[in-house]
Amino acid sequence: MIQVEQVSFVDSVFSLERLPAGDLPEIAFAGRSNVGKSSLLNCLLRRKNLVKVSARPGKTQSLNFYLVGEELHLVDLPGYGFARVDKRLQAKWQELITAYLETRDNLRCVVLIIDLRHPLKELDRMLAGWLQAQGTPWLPVYTKKDKLSRHHQQRQARLLDAALGISPKDRLLFSALSGEGRQELLERLESFL
Repeated sequence: MIQVEQVSFVDSVFSLERLPAGDLPEIAFAGRSNVGKSSLLNCLLRRKNLVKVSARPGKTQSLNFYLVGEELHLVDLPGYGFARVDKRLQAKWQELITAYLETRDNLRCVVLIIDLRHPLKELDRMLAGWLQAQGTPWLPVYTKKDKLSRHHQQRQARLLDAALGISPKDRLLFSALSGEGRQELLERLESFL
């Protein structure tokens, strides 16, 4: 099982030349701005403020690497789809993310974080399709389940599953507020290592 007792920030990477050396496996976390990526990572790692949570979407502008134990890196990718960020900056992030996802041999899985409360966004659909086409393992995680009743959770999850062309066993539901889904996520991530 992934041990989260020892976690440390490694680096904020703005170019591929600065990627950490070595062959530790990496799991990347991707999602739209304001989808709860930072909160999910803090919950997963049992830390309050290791990954900065911002009221202003689009705050993460680099690939942020976290060392977990001495066994793997978790990589927080910049959020996508936030309109108030300069288009040139968005294009630069996109270039960096694409190059990382296409060329990084250490990458074992991309966790695609999607807000359970909303229909599938086109950018999420595009990233999922691109990952499938690249043959990159990916795991959809539907966040903010605590904001919906159980009935609405199931209904929304079925709609997202259908839009992504997956079955319930291919994804999981998560709440950073309550921690529901945390243990299952750790187990699923372990399977990619």
